[in-house]
Amino acid sequence: MEISARNQFSGRVTAVRKGNIMAEVEVKLDAPPSMLAAITKSSVERLGLAEGDAVTVIIKSTEVLIGK
Repeated sequence: MEISARNQFSGRVTAVRKGNIMAEVEVKLDAPPSMLAAITKSSVERLGLAEGDAVTVIIKSTEVLIGK
């Protein structure tokens, strides 16, 4: 898949938790740590996301924050 976003991380889905409207998708990145994404339930179903799937996490943001 080719896209212009530079903030991309490869990993595997370790958990999918569906709510009524939103879903949380936990991804174990190839390099630690894991990442938790909140996406719509319809997106989870459209993509057919399940534990063990290989995925690419793409971050679309106008800000990046660093905490210490």
